[in-house]
Parts: sequence; structure tokens; C-alpha cells
Amino acid sequence: MLSTLQLAFQTASPNVDETPLPGESPQHTAQRLSQLKAHAVAQQHPDALIIGSDQVALLEGQQIGKPLTHDNAVRQLRAMRGKTISFFTAVSLFNARTSDMQTALVETKVSFRNVSDDEIERYLLKEQPYHCAGSAKSEGLGIALIQRIEGDDPNALIGLPLIELVDMLNKQGVSIL
Repeated sequence: MLSTLQLAFQTASPNVDETPLPGESPQHTAQRLSQLKAHAVAQQHPDALIIGSDQVALLEGQQIGKPLTHDNAVRQLRAMRGKTISFFTAVSLFNARTSDMQTALVETKVSFRNVSDDEIERYLLKEQPYHCAGSAKSEGLGIALIQRIEGDDPNALIGLPLIELVDMLNKQGVSIL
């Protein structure tokens, strides 16, 4: 997604524990983890602008993370069918040189179709979205599970709020155009 902005970049895995803290709201979890990821990568790149991002889904007051397994993904999609889920995607831009941190949160509401168990099973076997919050990739075959998407930045649902990121980069003196 970042290549959309036509900037040179490197990717790095932050290897952070993504477990929500007790009593933590999904909004705070996403923001905290996006910042934590940026800080973790900054240790290896002390002169860079570091982007961290995280997404948490909320269904009927419960946080939904990455399913990691087929069985968990089946449970998630069964629970979400016919319902509207809020996805909170946070992006942080950390200037490792100056320690300046910017963070933004974007909410996207996704209404899921009332699909059958067989449709869920076929989808999961084809796409295997086990490392995706909410078990569905809107940028792939998961769009067939979705009835409606509401939000300010379509990129946020895919995992990186590019509209917010452009504003952050501009504040750091990085011009996209």
C-alpha cells in the first residue's frame, strides 16, 4: 500500500505482543500498538521516519483480532455475518531522529452479508485470511462477504490510512507531490 505514494521505503517486522491490555478500548489498543511497532523498528533505524500501523475490530463490545487459525476464523465470520463491525485502524509516524510521534485513528464500519456456513468455509479455504483482523480481506475475495463499507479512507480497512499518513508526512517535510 505504501508504494502507492511512490516513496522509497523498507519494511521491517516489529515483533511486538499484540495482546490487548485488560480493560483497554479497541481504539486505544490500535493506537498503542501502532506506536509500539514504530518504536520497536526505530531501534534498528535511528535516523528514519518509521510508520507503525495496527487494526482492531469491534463486534458487540468485544475486540476481534487476527484469528491465526482456521477454526478461529470460522467462529469470527459466523459471529459477524449479518452484522456491522467497527474496524479501528491506527497509523503512527515516528521520527526516530527527533522523537516526534504522530498518531491518527480511522474508524471504518463494515456490514457483512448473512452468508452460509458453506460460503464461509469456501472463502476461508480460498483466501486463508488468518493474519487479518476480522478474518476477511476486503481487497480480495473477502469483498464477497461484505454488504457495505462506511469510512473516510478506504485504505484504512486494508490496514494503512494513507490519507492521514500523507498529512503526517507533510508535517515532517516530506512532500508526496
